[in-house]
Amino acid sequence: MLTLVLLVASACTVVLARPSLNYLEEPYATESTQAGSEEVRSAAIKRLLAVFGMDDPPAAVTHRRKQPPQYMLDLYNTVADVDGVTKDPYLLEGNTVRSFFDKLRSEQVEFRFNLSTVARTEKILTAELHLFKLRPQATLMFNRHHFYQVSVYQLLDTTKTNTTQMRKLLSSRLIPVHSNGWEVFTITQAVRSWMVDEGNNLGLHVVVQTLGGSHMDLKLIRFASGRNHHQSKQPMLVLFTDDGQRRSTTLESADPDTQVTAILAQSPMAAPTSSRSARSLDHLAEEEGVSMPCRRLPLYVDFDEIGWSGWIVSPRGYNAYHCKGSCPFPLGQNMRPTNHATVQSIINALKLIKSIETPCCVPDKLFSINLLYFDDDENVVLKQYNDMVAGSCGCH
Repeated sequence: MLTLVLLVASACTVVLARPSLNYLEEPYATESTQAGSEEVRSAAIKRLLAVFGMDDPPAAVTHRRKQPPQYMLDLYNTVADVDGVTKDPYLLEGNTVRSFFDKLRSEQVEFRFNLSTVARTEKILTAELHLFKLRPQATLMFNRHHFYQVSVYQLLDTTKTNTTQMRKLLSSRLIPVHSNGWEVFTITQAVRSWMVDEGNNLGLHVVVQTLGGSHMDLKLIRFASGRNHHQSKQPMLVLFTDDGQRRSTTLESADPDTQVTAILAQSPMAAPTSSRSARSLDHLAEEEGVSMPCRRLPLYVDFDEIGWSGWIVSPRGYNAYHCKGSCPFPLGQNMRPTNHATVQSIINALKLIKSIETPCCVPDKLFSINLLYFDDDENVVLKQYNDMVAGSCGCH
């Protein structure tokens, strides 16, 4: 499924038929032609959504009103380049990262997160509670305590009177009194139990104590709350998961879907000006009867043109590239041929078997891309998708 955008190059012996897009170019197109084209476009967009693991696009979000957490932006920039292509496949734990804001919006140190958007089939790798520690009030700066202990508990049963039955310790450590900024606590155990039984999700409770075990003055030790502080400092749960789709890059054969391929390869949304010179060379070569050698050409997928800019944060689009050209005998090493392709080209050249065609010009290296977007609950998701960009082409 993830090789959808690369289907242009998946069958070199088939000439892809371009679906009718005349309604985009000719003002006098018939209604039936327009309806047919709309159906093709709708089918193509639906298939593209399936590539990104969605049935329907998330609801659009006004970015000026809703900003993604800085942590998620920084994480995206760490793992992806400007076009969303993965810098290093081992930088990200799993293939999905989600951020959730506290739903209680309480002034107290209790938090609850709605994880209904996480599929039960996903493997929970790591869960982190991010709390922003505020500076202590100036009048309380001079305090004999230099460190304090912060403990995060999972609430188990609020009807129990015994403290040990009400909560379970998840994480605990010492923090300087006069520090400020983000503090991160691992709460993986709690989230895994919530995914097994949604009814277990009663929330989290944070306890602040001195080294001697007595409670600290909450005016001295303050964390930003979801009610009284800016969105950039609100309590947040960050969840790293793997949906099982992460695998080593392979070049599996696939039947070409001519409608979807043509939409992506030839419609206005996929035709950047940078590829004009390459297309001009193609037309010139065809007119002169010259077959250009196998090479990589641009294939830009523009999310703005598709109408997805309302929920995708980054990238605005990406260059999937595609492979085009001939694989004539003899195959040079610059065409990166496999041994099988070399033998096939020899059989074709010698006409030993009439039905044997020349090898195909196809991707021989594929890269993943990263998408940063808002889901239906306005949580920000960073997801990595395999086999989305043709890194190089060869004769196979």
